[in-house]
Amino acid sequence: MHIRTDDLTGPEIHGLLEEHMQHMHQLSPAESVHALDLDALRQPDITFWTIWSEDAALMGCGALKSHGDGHAEIKSMRTAEAHRGKGVGQAMLDHILVEARKRSYTRLSLETGSVPGFEPALRLYTRFGFTQCGPFADYAEDPYSVFMTIAL
Repeated sequence: MHIRTDDLTGPEIHGLLEEHMQHMHQLSPAESVHALDLDALRQPDITFWTIWSEDAALMGCGALKSHGDGHAEIKSMRTAEAHRGKGVGQAMLDHILVEARKRSYTRLSLETGSVPGFEPALRLYTRFGFTQCGPFADYAEDPYSVFMTIAL
């Protein structure tokens, strides 16, 4: 697997992000979907990465959004359906944690879903040491959201 910074212009990433958005809307009501669209992911406070197989297949993606004051958020973690169970999410999360530490962030947080379809994500984040917390940044309490954080 190879991880690279992505400019969000390729058709492969457009397809993966569309798959991501559709899946989020299948699992949660619209007002509880916090996935970012392409324009939002292109903002200067966000770095976006894609992960590719040796044969140049897009396997997944993830992003890091700075909130200032040493706090950052994981956004748009997604593994392509065809590559589930291959360690893509773990590799991307490893990469994001290393990058967050390089940038001297002191806390990394995330929002994910609370319904059964999000259980694999919750297990992954818990395995890496994330713990549940309250809403952060502009989030509000939501029965469809789980907020997690880790001190770096």
